[in-house]
Amino acid sequence: MPASQHHIISKLQQDILRWEGYKPPAGGKTGLGGLGRVEEAFPNGVFPAGAVHEVVCATPGEVAAAAGFVTGLLSALMQEGGACLWVGLSQTLFAPALKAFGIEPDRVIFLNLLRDKDVLWVVEEALKCKGLAAVIGEVSELDFKLSRRLQLAVEQSHVTGFVLRNATKKLGATACAARWHIRSLPSQPVAEGLPGLGPPRWQVELLKVRNGRPGSWVMEWDAGKFVTVDKPVEAEEGRQNYA
Repeated sequence: MPASQHHIISKLQQDILRWEGYKPPAGGKTGLGGLGRVEEAFPNGVFPAGAVHEVVCATPGEVAAAAGFVTGLLSALMQEGGACLWVGLSQTLFAPALKAFGIEPDRVIFLNLLRDKDVLWVVEEALKCKGLAAVIGEVSELDFKLSRRLQLAVEQSHVTGFVLRNATKKLGATACAARWHIRSLPSQPVAEGLPGLGPPRWQVELLKVRNGRPGSWVMEWDAGKFVTVDKPVEAEEGRQNYA
């Protein structure tokens, strides 16, 4: 391939990654919330802010685990100001618990609706608002057409979106930048021989990521940031039909 064509293709690939939220971190800055090896799975080694992330949940327990993990991500996304909108069919998140992740509850607006289509409409409109740091929507189903509308919204506003999805059926393709599956794990003792529970712990699976490398990690929230506590392994292809 001639050098000129190779340069054009390389420039186009970098432009596409930038439009999708995969921007190289500024010099001297660390990754989002200390994600460490998880962040290395993304193009340019940086978590794609300004994109839509899908988090699949099969049980109420997984919904709670996903909400906790996403809240940790919010603490980093909201550091530079802005509020967050959390839209769902029922408010299961205990707002004062946000303080454990360094988020003041009054910076999160909770909105409860009755139908999935209402939630998705509000999420789409909210993602167009540049004054928000992030938008979270809890729904049952999400198809490619609806996810594409959400992705188009964030390409203009650069707001980060999360869709917590009740995966009761086999999942199809979506336009989301990444698909996650989060499960809670038992906390470890704070110290050997001493009573008490340690930091919250999750099994974090990156099932799909555009132009990246899926994987699985065990992570904790400790001292105001995420900590990876074991080496990543490749996510099982087609695990529980989530991929």
